[in-house]
Amino acid sequence: MRFSDLLDAVRSQPLALSIPAEWAQGRASFGGLVAALQYEVMRAKVPADRPVRSLAITFVGPVEPEVPVSFEVDVLREGKAVSQVLGRAMQKGQVVTLIQGSFGASRPSEVAVTALPAPEMKHWDDCQELPYIKGVTPEFMRHLAMRWSVGGLPFTGNKSREMGGWVRLRGDVKEEAVSESHILALVDAWPPALLPHLKKPAMGSTLTWTIEFVQPLLELSTLDWCKYLVEIEYAADGYGHAAAKLWSAQGQLIAMSRQTVTIFA
Repeated sequence: MRFSDLLDAVRSQPLALSIPAEWAQGRASFGGLVAALQYEVMRAKVPADRPVRSLAITFVGPVEPEVPVSFEVDVLREGKAVSQVLGRAMQKGQVVTLIQGSFGASRPSEVAVTALPAPEMKHWDDCQELPYIKGVTPEFMRHLAMRWSVGGLPFTGNKSREMGGWVRLRGDVKEEAVSESHILALVDAWPPALLPHLKKPAMGSTLTWTIEFVQPLLELSTLDWCKYLVEIEYAADGYGHAAAKLWSAQGQLIAMSRQTVTIFA
């Protein structure tokens, strides 16, 4: 199923959805997809004039592919401009993902600070793509393309603090406007920034993830390449802390992300 097909499915049946194995990430479903599905259900509970400003995501446990999962929502508070919403992905009677979302309408303000310039990168045609290899790379990578421009590929012993390049959906993509759901998948597609430091394969996963969206969203297509860069800020004791940004190909800031990741090596 295409990404757009799964978004359509959760909008119509949020209490009875199974994520196909082709979207797996090891024994779990791809976290960016899980977050996107939960976000879609949350979005439906909030007035349309209140775009999402930030999401705080905790991956409590793995969401198993091919097993029914339900997406529940509680509106915690609706103020004059801001709605605070809590989403829960439930599987086998247990919480597997929690998302606290802040949705806020625009308001007049005297404060306006432009984003810092995007980093320079080689054109995507000149960058190495991490291929989808069945049985070797995560299954979900058949749906997302990443081309490296900064840092190293996973498990190459590259000690750079930075990693990044270009990302977009791939395969039989339905061309449509990029939404916050697409941005969640594009940002989380990248492996933990610690993995290039290793010289042999090891498990790594996201523990917590906070992402903030620049509103209003840019008018982008799902066929457009976006630029991604992550920087490791600190890592020790099996945990790493990294901050990332996503830009359009023209250098316009789209989203800011921060993750705490676990590394089993």
